[in-house]
Parts: sequence; C-alpha cells; structure tokens
Amino acid sequence: MLVIVYVSFGVLSALCGIFHFWCKTGQRDEMVIANPNFVSFQNSYFKVYFLALMAEWLQGPYLYKLYSHYGFIDTQIAIIYVCGFASSVVFGTSSGYFASVFGRKKACVVFTLLYSLCCLTKLSRNYGILILGRILGGVSTSLLFTAFDAWYLYEHTQTHNFPSEWVSATFAKATLYNSIISVVAGILANTIAEWMPFGPVAPFVLAIPFLIATGILIQFTWDENYGGKNNKVIQPCIESLRHIVTNNKVMSIGIVTSLFESAMYIFVFLWTPVLDRGHLYPPLGIIFSCFMLCVTLGGFLFNFTIKLGINPANVVILTVIVASGANIGAIFSSAQNPRLSFVMFIILELACGVYFPAMGWLRQRILPEAHHAGIINWFRVPLNAIAAIVLMVLHDTHSIHGISAIFALCSLLLAVAGIAAVRLSILSRNDENLKLVHDMEEGL
Repeated sequence: MLVIVYVSFGVLSALCGIFHFWCKTGQRDEMVIANPNFVSFQNSYFKVYFLALMAEWLQGPYLYKLYSHYGFIDTQIAIIYVCGFASSVVFGTSSGYFASVFGRKKACVVFTLLYSLCCLTKLSRNYGILILGRILGGVSTSLLFTAFDAWYLYEHTQTHNFPSEWVSATFAKATLYNSIISVVAGILANTIAEWMPFGPVAPFVLAIPFLIATGILIQFTWDENYGGKNNKVIQPCIESLRHIVTNNKVMSIGIVTSLFESAMYIFVFLWTPVLDRGHLYPPLGIIFSCFMLCVTLGGFLFNFTIKLGINPANVVILTVIVASGANIGAIFSSAQNPRLSFVMFIILELACGVYFPAMGWLRQRILPEAHHAGIINWFRVPLNAIAAIVLMVLHDTHSIHGISAIFALCSLLLAVAGIAAVRLSILSRNDENLKLVHDMEEGL
C-alpha cells in the first residue's frame, strides 16, 4: 500500500506542476495587478486567510482515525459526523448574517477561538466532549467560508475603493494557494502522526498555534466592518427559496448539488476505514494529499474543457458519470482490495476536481446574484440531511455488506444527479448567458 500511495503522490505532483506551468505560459490575458496599495492589502488578507486554511486542512486526514483510535464503534463515529452536518446546516445558514450585524472581524476572531476549542476537545476520550467538538467544528467551518470572504469584499470595494474586477484576481490566487496548502497540510499531518510518536491527535494539536496566530493577526492588522444593523434574515431566506421553486434551472442545480455533494460528504466518512484495513497501515496524510492533488488537477482539466469549447453543463454530466462509475467500482473492491479502492478513490477525486469549478461556473451565471448565498445555503440543507440519513442507516464499515450498501446508495444518488444534470443541460441549451462563445470573445 505504501508503494502505490507514494508513487501516486509523485505522479500527481508532477502532473500538477506540468499543467500549472503549461497553463501559466499559455495565459496571455492573465490578470496581473501591479498597484502597490492593492498588493499590500491583498497580502495582509492572505497572511491571515492562509494560516486559517492550514489549520482547517491539518484536521482532514486523521478525523475518523482519531475516533477509531479512541475505541469508538462505527455507530458512535457516524453520530459524531452527523452532529457536524447538523451544526453546519443550523449555523451555516445564519453565520453570514450574524457576522455582518455583529462585525466580520469579530466573527473571524470567534472562528479562531471556537476552532481552537474544537481541536482541544480531540484530546479527550469522552464521547460527549467529542460530539461538542464536532459541533464547534461545524460552526467554525461555516464562519471560515462566510465571514472571511465577506470581510475582504467589504474592505476591497468600500474601504479601499479598488475596482470590483480585481476581486477575481484575489480569489483566483487564493484558490491556487489553497490547493498547495491542503497538500502541504496532508504531508505535515502524516509526518507528525505516523513518523513521530504522537498519534492521530497530533495534527489537531498542531492546528492550534496556526489558529492563535490567525487570531492575533486579525486583532492587530484588520479593521472592523459591518453589513448593516438593520439586515433582515427571514425575508431573504424566503425570497431565495422562491427562486429555487419557481426557476427550473435553479432547481436542477440544487438537485445536482445536493445529491453529488452529499455523496462526497459520505465519502469523507468512508475513505479512512476502507483503506485502513488489515495490516496495510496506509499513510493517511499522504493519501489525503493525493486526493487534494487530484482536485487541483481536476481544476486544470476543467480549464482545458473551456478552451475546447465544451459547455460546463455537459462537463457536469461527465463528472457525475465518472463519479458514479468510481463508486460502482468501489462496491466490488472496498471489502477485499484496498489498493484497487485507492485507485477508485483517485478517479472519484479527479471527478470532484472537475465538477466543482464547472458547477461554480454554472451557479455564477444561473443563480440570481442578489440571492446567490441564500440559495446555496438552502442547497446545503438537503445535502447535509441526505449525508446524515445515509450514515445513520448504513454506517457499518466493518461489514462487507455495509460498505457495499453505502457505495451502492451513493451510486444511486449520483445516477439521479446525472438525470438532473441532463435536464439542466437541456434547459440551458438556448441560454445566451451560458454560451462559451461570449467568454472566448472576451478573452481575445
């Protein structure tokens, strides 16, 4: 198992490097902004945001391993995961609102405090404390992916009055470095958990100094900003739901998002117990880094589909088919051949790497801008609910039939997502906003 994992890591790293420099030399219209004030402001944001991301990614490879290391059975671990999903649903839909009302800087500081507490709970073997930690993790992750972006957008457009077109340059750079950070985090987590005598709790402890540094930098280098004290929360939620119900394309996007991404959430629960079987002792951190490299490589592949003129709606259909095929392959390999399962998981992660930018492209052009965040939050409700129900009903990862049943159900979810993706492609066929020719003309 060690050989195939490390060889895969080397091959995937090389491919990502080749594709990165190939794309970089081929992008003549790449946005390069030399404004020193903007670069300084951008760097002040990145110093904080990248530390927060490192703390987040360090916790990815060994979460399931930690719970099993403490002796909890599948049912107990599934409940912990479900509590995390529920926390994301409850607090994710309102975190942006509370951050804008009480202060986005304060919300980001609260993120560092809550996430530090979340990591500290991993030192305990008490089941209730671990559940509390998972709930805190759900709240913290919601703040990470709402408050930080909201703070940046306000400072960019309102405080510094930089052109709104420059926002995409920051987020594109953040996406690239996010990929690099996730890979480095996997290597670092693997090193301290398996090559040093600290065990699977070590990456969570290591995340705490990154979170403390993040909080200190926010407190002393960021200014406070608000979204308005009179913001309403109920009416925008109802309006966002109305757009989902009345717009067939938005509804189709919601179905694909909920089904595809719930299958991915279930995979997050599955991959560790499937690969960590018998006496193979797989390097979980390096496996995690391989998955992150696949996601990065998938992003490069999506860019090539755009250059080839393939509509992202059709790309989504292809990714759903590939992901479904990988799940079907995992049905037959997971119980008896972890090495083949690893190959199936690599294919699955590549499909995810292409899916997310393709779906992001479609969301940007189909979802109403004013209600974009609200609609996405509504999508997260069935997404987390489906993942939670599946884990509660089919959580036995030590049974051959249990593992096969989960992958079979994920394949079924993806099949329905594929039908919705085909419907979305048909509905979007004559939509001028979804024609690639306009993007190509703008790039000339």
